[in-house]
Amino acid sequence: MALHVTGLSVGYGRRPIIEGLDIKEISGGSVTALIGPNAAGKTTLLRALAGLVPAKGSIRLDDVELASLSVAGHARHVTYMPQALPQRVALTVLEATLSALMSGEEGSKSPAQARLRALNALERLDISDLAMRGLDELSGGQRQLASLAQSIVREPSVLLLDEPTSALDIHHQLRVMQLVEELARERGIIVIIVLHDIAQAARYAQRIIVLEQGAIAADGSPAQAITPATLARVYKVEARVEACSRGFLQVIVDRAL
Repeated sequence: MALHVTGLSVGYGRRPIIEGLDIKEISGGSVTALIGPNAAGKTTLLRALAGLVPAKGSIRLDDVELASLSVAGHARHVTYMPQALPQRVALTVLEATLSALMSGEEGSKSPAQARLRALNALERLDISDLAMRGLDELSGGQRQLASLAQSIVREPSVLLLDEPTSALDIHHQLRVMQLVEELARERGIIVIIVLHDIAQAARYAQRIIVLEQGAIAADGSPAQAITPATLARVYKVEARVEACSRGFLQVIVDRAL
């Protein structure tokens, strides 16, 4: 399975955010991270891939042109977890997860099958104890984990995550990133994730796309995409990129430019 993006243009009103963007084939089975400074176009790109904002150009999943599908048709292939989560939702965590599962083609499943699959998603995220808690009773981090459960329960072909670890403590950040990497590998799905933590992106993503003002500034493996020259140009910082004792890239920022 592969995602192809060609000539993608997205804007809000008369303000263009992304113009004529081409992305080399994104293959299933691995994690691709989108990084870049604020207002680089990361969330706009993710929302365009999810079919949530009007866009011109081609977004193709194998032989399926996603840009031509209805919102419901698009959602059968792609699941999107936003950074800003809905407020005051009068559902329990289990009900919300079941709702996400049954809203698509999975509506044909029996209630018992659907409930088991929803509970499995919660267990995978280690939040089974929250199943009967209301979403409006949860902390920001708990709600983020509940939202992730809703995203993974339908087992999409493409999983789009916008800063899924931003409200989480270190322990849960690691669990979520490990799970995302496992899901991509186990199910052969395409995972595209927006992250602000560059070191986290370098550790868990096999491919890094660096965005700058709606354009691609770098694209490749962590070692290829995260370099002192790229950080200076895109983030306006003087930084060192070094491997730790376990071989993971670390970014040490010395000063702002």
